[in-house]
Amino acid sequence: MSLELEPEVSLKEQFEALMIREDKLDIQDFLNNQNISDVAELVDEFPDYEGQILANMSVHRAVSVFKILDLPTQKHVIKELPPFKTAELLNELPADDRTSFLEELPSNVVRELIKLLNPEERKITLSLLGYPENSIGRLMTPDYVYIYPYNTVSEVFDTIRKYGKDSETINVLYVIDEKGELIDDIRIRDIILAAPDKRVEELIDGRFIALKAYDDQETANEAFKMNNRVALPVVSNTNKLLGIVTIDDVLWVANEEFSEDMQKMGGTEALDEPYLETPLIKLFKKRVVWLIVLFLGELLTASAMAFFEDEIAKAVVLALFIPLIISSGGNSGSQASTLVIQAMAVGEVTLSDWWKVMRREIIQGLMLGTALGLIGFVRIFIWHSISPEIYGNNWDEIGYVVGLSLVGVVLWGTLSGSMLPLFLKKLGADPAVSSAPFVATLVDVTGLIIYFSTAFLFLKGILL
Repeated sequence: MSLELEPEVSLKEQFEALMIREDKLDIQDFLNNQNISDVAELVDEFPDYEGQILANMSVHRAVSVFKILDLPTQKHVIKELPPFKTAELLNELPADDRTSFLEELPSNVVRELIKLLNPEERKITLSLLGYPENSIGRLMTPDYVYIYPYNTVSEVFDTIRKYGKDSETINVLYVIDEKGELIDDIRIRDIILAAPDKRVEELIDGRFIALKAYDDQETANEAFKMNNRVALPVVSNTNKLLGIVTIDDVLWVANEEFSEDMQKMGGTEALDEPYLETPLIKLFKKRVVWLIVLFLGELLTASAMAFFEDEIAKAVVLALFIPLIISSGGNSGSQASTLVIQAMAVGEVTLSDWWKVMRREIIQGLMLGTALGLIGFVRIFIWHSISPEIYGNNWDEIGYVVGLSLVGVVLWGTLSGSMLPLFLKKLGADPAVSSAPFVATLVDVTGLIIYFSTAFLFLKGILL
């Protein structure tokens, strides 16, 4: 006789049953015993209950859930929570996460929320918000453990026990002098392995990496990549220790930068908020500027074709290959632009590498152009074999024109696409604005000039 097992009730179904019963104690117990990620999924699944979900959790767990929600959901939750619960949540949030959230809100809303903070947290938040946008100061947290060089290892452990629970991390401890200046950082491993009566000054080596509060956040990203740390200290211009930046905040910044670059490379201004949350008028303004710029650029293509109007009239067959020529140049330019921008973003390519990049792209352009040129020539040969009347007796000259034009246009596309980001970087602009559509528009115009110049050279006295 076989036993039939009852189907396991899903988390979603359990939650729905509890909400129907409206037993507040059971709801609290249920939510406080779930994984943080599972609760976050419930918030996404039940937007009508998102405020109630966090309100029925212990404040520490509610903070953990709130931190991993996306910005629109965080805004909705804050609106739904009663004022006392909002105050609890904001006061318990780490200073850096609280600052990241507040800087995305309108100033009048920020003023009201700051009033809910206790005096100490309000002071910290106002201090962090005082740093320029996109600066490292906005990312740092004042929750860290610092020690003095004269402390013994035993005293260090006492300090950790006293302040460690409120610290973002205790993997690294920061050694300062009486003036608050950073002397060194020391790993907790070195403390654990040292004798209890040994002093900190005997363990430090004076080699440390520190970030400046007013530096751009991308500097922090580079520093973390190069130094394999989970946290780095942030100091003032006079080397006063102000706070620390942890790897999770830097990863968040890197993700934001990546999204921004992708939007710019697609031919639009970077969005300040999620796509579905962006008002239509604002989205229109972000997109229309680049479209107008690209449209005006394409008008030059029409001007170039008008300049070669006589050649087109004499040899209409040349017009058949215009889309082929200009699209090949645009595609090769977009490829090169994307590769170089990505390499610059991860530090693989710098301005000093411009000649190396150019040399590689010249070789690549010739190789790629030759491959496409051969395909173009073969295509004309095959079509001529099937229908000789399409290209007439001069099919081979037309094939040479198309083949050589593809070599020239693809070579020019790769050079333009690879050099433009470096040129913009040299001028202090964002390389991502040399987006694929922008490079394609540039190559369209010059591609026509290359194509018809080659045609005039080979077909003068024959078709032209």
